[in-house]
Amino acid sequence: MEYRNLGNTGVRVSSLCLGTMTFGREADRAESATIFGRCRDAGVNLFDCANVYSQGEAERILGELIAGCRDEMIITTKVAGKMGQDINASGSSRRHIMAAVEESLKRLKTDRIDIYFLHRFDEGTPLEETLRALDDLVTQGKVLYTGASNFAAWQAMKALGVSVKESLSRFKCIQPLYNLVKRQAEVEILPMALSEKLGVIAYNPLGGGLLTGKYERPDRPDAGRLDVNQLYESRYGERWMHETAARFAEFATAEGFTPASLAIAWVAHHPAITAPILGARNAAQIEDALRAADIRMTPELYDRIASFSPAPPPATDRTETVKSTSLA
Repeated sequence: MEYRNLGNTGVRVSSLCLGTMTFGREADRAESATIFGRCRDAGVNLFDCANVYSQGEAERILGELIAGCRDEMIITTKVAGKMGQDINASGSSRRHIMAAVEESLKRLKTDRIDIYFLHRFDEGTPLEETLRALDDLVTQGKVLYTGASNFAAWQAMKALGVSVKESLSRFKCIQPLYNLVKRQAEVEILPMALSEKLGVIAYNPLGGGLLTGKYERPDRPDAGRLDVNQLYESRYGERWMHETAARFAEFATAEGFTPASLAIAWVAHHPAITAPILGARNAAQIEDALRAADIRMTPELYDRIASFSPAPPPATDRTETVKSTSLA
């Protein structure tokens, strides 16, 4: 397992991260323990969670699993999603953050959260209030580093600017969606992360299972996430995405790789990426994902894979070389 710096924190994390969204849902306690143990054996020390995963059950299971090795683990969780029926049981207000972090700490059976992510941008709460609350948690030692999940680049930069202006703890990590058929992060999010020295833990490297190629096989064994989850069906429902996945899977197999491991290795190779997040419903799926760590991604292989999908348009239309001093 390769280990990388998490932004400029000085913390070293594995180049693969285990996501626990399936814990307490597709994976029961026993299966979750098997997945966790296999990742530990492979050298994974970075585990991603969120309070909304199975409405707290994923945190409870993860808390049990890390009990004997907490100091060796880098644990993340998130706040902002809806936790319960109360009208204030979501968002990034100081009130909700302060209550939610205590509940997450109890479920995780730990005294601190290594990376505490805002799960989404809250348009109804001033960033100053949110970031002040997070800064207080860092001062108290309940949170070591803060981050943002699902933020646009401008939202993350706005938060960084507020942190500098108000002398608050700044984000150290972001968590964007990124894979071969969802490459929007290449336009501004990943360049921003490189510029600001942020860690990047990317989710959905397999496109909800699309890039395994199983959705294009007539003999696929069971229903996958795209079949039963309307959000994922919408996210990956365009025909070109399925065609890309089919071509990619054929290429991966011909080159001697499993599509899943190659798709993850491709994401991991981007210079801005600290670690892709692996998701698994069972031990067999995690074995396939962990093989990504063994793939030597050459520039030629990386470019060949990238060619299967269209690169997103640049952030500005002014891409031609300007040979004069005029910008008209």
